Amino acid sequence: MITDDLFGYDASLPPVPELGADTLLMRQFIDDSLALQIIESVKHIHAHAPFRHMTTVTGGRLSASMTSCGQWGWLSDAHGYRYSEYDPLTNKPWPSMPALWRDLAAKAASQAGFEGFVPQTCLINCYKTGSKLSLHQDKDEHHLGAPVVGFSLGIPAIFCWGGLSRQDQTLQFPLFHGDALVFGGADRLRYHGILPIKRHHHALLKSCRLSLTFRQIF
Repeated sequence: MITDDLFGYDASLPPVPELGADTLLMRQFIDDSLALQIIESVKHIHAHAPFRHMTTVTGGRLSASMTSCGQWGWLSDAHGYRYSEYDPLTNKPWPSMPALWRDLAAKAASQAGFEGFVPQTCLINCYKTGSKLSLHQDKDEHHLGAPVVGFSLGIPAIFCWGGLSRQDQTLQFPLFHGDALVFGGADRLRYHGILPIKRHHHALLKSCRLSLTFRQIF
């Protein structure tokens, strides 16, 4: 499961666990030069579609703040989970997805065996100390044949990787700055989440973790 990338592999990082036939975790997929470009783009996106704490259908508040870019943006509120072409905060279309992001997501998907991935949305989550994401399935997309591609930047997180039922046992492993995780096929609807973020510091993002999750909607 371990794949060396173009920027070299740090052998001091924990080994990649066995996650499934259609799942690939790539350590250090993104180097700091690319990370800096991505972070600058996130700042631009935030200026036009600000991060916000969304609510759940039951009235709870998601602890990670979120925004989106691309043709569609993911929303959560009392009306349910859905994609919209317009940001309800600004009543404008979501900011365009940077070409660099689209190309990196397609490259990661290809390395995981999913050719022709064309992301139509990127959900950007900002995690601070204590933020978490409960176990869930990514099932709001119409095109479940396409994989989910995720990039991690900033401070580390503990990822929970479950099965096709919420009651299945979960595997927990760290995601570090620059990691890419791709899952699709038989693993596309596995439950997954993020444990509460512990206090850390990262040179580029200080006490913050950014996750970029790319999906193909249709």
